[in-house]
Amino acid sequence: MALEMRDHCDRCTTTALPPDAPARICSYECTFCIPCAEAMGDVCPDCGGELTPRPRRAPAA
Repeated sequence: MALEMRDHCDRCTTTALPPDAPARICSYECTFCIPCAEAMGDVCPDCGGELTPRPRRAPAA
């Protein structure tokens, strides 16, 4: 099963997160830009889980 690669930050909703952009995710795939994740102490506000670096994918051709 592949990760859902969300294209925006779930907190600020304005930061674009293409598949090759750095981002943080929790085990439920909530997705945040780096500044938002750091502001939340790398803890997901939805589940309380740890936010970790999201794997990057090459941009679609």
